[in-house]
Amino acid sequence: MPWPSEIGVLILGKIVVVGIGPGAYEQMTMRAAEALKACDVIVGYTVYVDLVKEHFPGREFLTTPMRKEVDRCRLAFEEAKKGKSVAMICSGDAGVYGMSGLMYEIGREYPEIQVEVIPGVTAAIGGAAVLGAPLIHDFALISLSDLLTPWEKIEKRLLAASEADFVICLYNPSSRKRHDYLQKACDLMMRYKGPETVCGLVWNIGREGEEARLLSLKELRDTQVDMFTTVFIGNSQTMEIDGKMVTPRGYRYE
Repeated sequence: MPWPSEIGVLILGKIVVVGIGPGAYEQMTMRAAEALKACDVIVGYTVYVDLVKEHFPGREFLTTPMRKEVDRCRLAFEEAKKGKSVAMICSGDAGVYGMSGLMYEIGREYPEIQVEVIPGVTAAIGGAAVLGAPLIHDFALISLSDLLTPWEKIEKRLLAASEADFVICLYNPSSRKRHDYLQKACDLMMRYKGPETVCGLVWNIGREGEEARLLSLKELRDTQVDMFTTVFIGNSQTMEIDGKMVTPRGYRYE
């Protein structure tokens, strides 16, 4: 069954790239859920497919492991060439460290197939809601994973964002091979941010085991995190209000 590009419009030969949000079905957008209900095939990283499979029975699910992103994209296009309605799913938002860019790049090999992106709730937004309002003003989103970005470039971005007094949200803060990367990042940020800067951690956003914690930048430096943790570092105005992390937007009260 073809899926709707817009309400009431059915289109074949098209792939929808869907951000499924943090993982819980109720945190998926209505548009994302309707697109997945209307498709024949759902393609994705194994972990993400497992998050949605029970909610969309009767669909064909195709998966590839991590680091097989190019194969995953071509798999989706080949299914669409067969006349099937196909969804490529990503956690969070498909355009924030997701698959939408790669889908457009590989899509040049399949000019007969159109690509449409449906946004989702990325970890920065989902985690911010758990913590309070840390991203209410300008902020920078930086991944500490050096699989695709050299550490030297990550280091420059951390320093530049810190010097500019951005609130900083960190994705992929640690792994078995990168166990000290958050510590290194905190040392860099403390060149421009005070050690008492308000920070926040959220584990398993929108999933079972969700947990949040506020702490200082100095404390954050020596805190163990994992790939399921999203890290928030405040700016010079960020404060704690009744256990919540809040960055003022700049309103002035009379």
